[in-house]
Amino acid sequence: MAVSNGSTVELLYIHQQLFNVSFNEGPITKLTVVMLIFLFFIYLNMIMLYSLMSKRVFIETPRYILFAHMLLNDSIHLLFTAVLYCVGLALLKLVIVACALTVFVSSTTFRNAPLNLAVMSLERYIAICFPLRHAEIATRKRTYLAIVFIWSIGSLNFMIDLFYRIVMDPNILTTQIFCTRETLFIKAWQLDVFSALNILYFVGVSLIIIFTYISIMISARSVSSNKDSATKAHRTVLLHFVQLGLCLTAFLYSAIERAAAMLGNSSLYLDVRYMAFLFILAVPRCMSPLIYGLRDNALKPLFIYYFRCGSGRVKPIVNVH
Repeated sequence: MAVSNGSTVELLYIHQQLFNVSFNEGPITKLTVVMLIFLFFIYLNMIMLYSLMSKRVFIETPRYILFAHMLLNDSIHLLFTAVLYCVGLALLKLVIVACALTVFVSSTTFRNAPLNLAVMSLERYIAICFPLRHAEIATRKRTYLAIVFIWSIGSLNFMIDLFYRIVMDPNILTTQIFCTRETLFIKAWQLDVFSALNILYFVGVSLIIIFTYISIMISARSVSSNKDSATKAHRTVLLHFVQLGLCLTAFLYSAIERAAAMLGNSSLYLDVRYMAFLFILAVPRCMSPLIYGLRDNALKPLFIYYFRCGSGRVKPIVNVH
């Protein structure tokens, strides 16, 4: 049995009733639009990732390694979130193991995003505030270790919940459930821990980004600092804070979905749920890496070159500062 959260069970029931009434009112069109948007932005992310991998200077520079990880992480998140949305829209039941694997990837990549932003901000902080030691501190090896650390922290809570579920539910290989993060919970305390850790992650990341932003601003005013580099760095960290804000919008989705479900209007509920998913969950996660990449003067020409399939233009020469 999943945790008797009431709200989750009630939401699934209302969704099922509304979906049965409105199945012929266009869910296939909505599903098609969602999949096309997701696939398009995943395609853009893959072009940008390929652009990074095509130049040795990118794969040897810590900040570009972290950006490549952001692209890969967000692409995986978009793909598995789309799968969960499709399964939820069709009200399909999955075996707990299959659901757990899908939710594990979606949940972990969701938490990885802000943690990756924190590491990227710290890398810029070291580059500006400790320029003589940057090459010594921010090495490729340590960057890859930081990525392993991100995945370990991002997946820790889910792994504990999954292990608890395996121990407490002997029918995990055969029981079918509606696949959401909440339905995998057995006890109410798991939901409390899940919510508390989400708050802890985002508050912690916010403090790190604020600290690095203020430190870089102070460094930018120093007479001995490289003011151009410092200015670019503090704009980059400010962008990280904006990206974190885009990640936080995901928490509004559940509240909007529940509020729309309580109205009892099938057409309105499905439309609100669809629009909320598209503009609160999907679009912010789609746009964030793209905006970050296109503002990079070294990466942007190469991305445009590959996006145009290299036709009619000379391949840009990369100059990373």
